[in-house]
Amino acid sequence: MPIQVIIKRKFQINNPGQLIPLLTELRNHAKNQPGYISGETLRSLENPEEYLVVSKWKTADDWKNWLGSKERRDLQGKVDSLIGEKTFYEIFESVRH
Repeated sequence: MPIQVIIKRKFQINNPGQLIPLLTELRNHAKNQPGYISGETLRSLENPEEYLVVSKWKTADDWKNWLGSKERRDLQGKVDSLIGEKTFYEIFESVRH
């Protein structure tokens, strides 16, 4: 069953121009991972420094493999050092009625 991953970041930096290429690189690498289906980046209208990424994966294991990869950890480390905050992740599955 496909899952959705919610990634929450809060950007309070003076130069977002350094950050956007890293986020683009993360997305481009994710697209090439086994199990990746789609992704979307959202910005809060009420708190413009808050961003959510919603990505869809075939399985939780597909996501976890990408999450634990050295390639992703290295890029994420650069992102977190720029934003000065930890990135939060949560996995969701569809609820069948």
